[in-house]
Amino acid sequence: MRTQPPGTAMAPKPSLKQLEYIMAVARIGSFRGAAEDLNVSQPTLTAQIARAEELLGLQLFERNRSGAQLTPAGRDFEPQARQVLDAMDDLMQTAGAASTNDHATYRLGVKTTVGPYLLPKILPELRASYADLRFFVREDSPRGLEDGLAHGEYDLIVTSLPVNSSDFTVEPLLREEILVAAPADHPLAREEHWPGAKLKGQKVLTTVEGHLFTRQVEAVCNRLGAELLRDYEGTSLDALRVMVVMGMGLAFLPALYIESEIRTEEGVVVNRLEDEDVARMHVLAWRSGSPARTFYRELAVELRRIIGVRLGHVVKVVESSA
Repeated sequence: MRTQPPGTAMAPKPSLKQLEYIMAVARIGSFRGAAEDLNVSQPTLTAQIARAEELLGLQLFERNRSGAQLTPAGRDFEPQARQVLDAMDDLMQTAGAASTNDHATYRLGVKTTVGPYLLPKILPELRASYADLRFFVREDSPRGLEDGLAHGEYDLIVTSLPVNSSDFTVEPLLREEILVAAPADHPLAREEHWPGAKLKGQKVLTTVEGHLFTRQVEAVCNRLGAELLRDYEGTSLDALRVMVVMGMGLAFLPALYIESEIRTEEGVVVNRLEDEDVARMHVLAWRSGSPARTFYRELAVELRRIIGVRLGHVVKVVESSA
């Protein structure tokens, strides 16, 4: 055990509570928002952070009208503070709290083009396996999901490859085909087989530029000589479906969406491009140092089982290589 030399006093250090306050402001970007999130008064939070800054001899935040941002010194301090809080969580897990992992509420982030069509199919059965497990679910963009996971806004995320951070553990869940939807009166609708060559010169609708899904569709269209209609980008998969029904063009749609929303849609005919492998891989990801990482891996195994049972006719379950 490390001891202090005789006659010396240990210098006071910021408390765990003060570190939690600091991390909340760093995550939310304002003192008021952090106080509301932590259910404490703003003067209390402000005073505790000021005391921590005094003990550290650092100014951690730059305050302005738009909120609070970490100073350069604060940005250096943030990952170390997170390590301390994660280590304390890990210690509590080791001391006996690990058995309560399936009795907790977790913040789950999901892609907007996946969550509404996947989670309702699998969560009821997951609830049967873990009766006291709860998820607070929020939809986000792939970048928002990764940033949110890195900064503690999410405990887990369901997203698509690629995942860009080496700080995350990634477990595969499923491979989802992306199919082509055509209006019911389109010439393709009368054909049984849809080779990629049939898309040459065809008008193709897509979602707003910047989505990973959009970039994937764009690459296929460029390869096949299809015309991507940039002036008519949809804000959602539902918007694409409506525009297809109206005869404005073709659209690439994910299999889970088709199964959930347009399987019986009379105005749309859906088929796969028989000589093109258009698909995306969905994964479950978490911070590699999370105290609940063993439970998360167990959860991934259970999710794959449920997906196979409930959606095996729509998607392909992908087993972990670990």
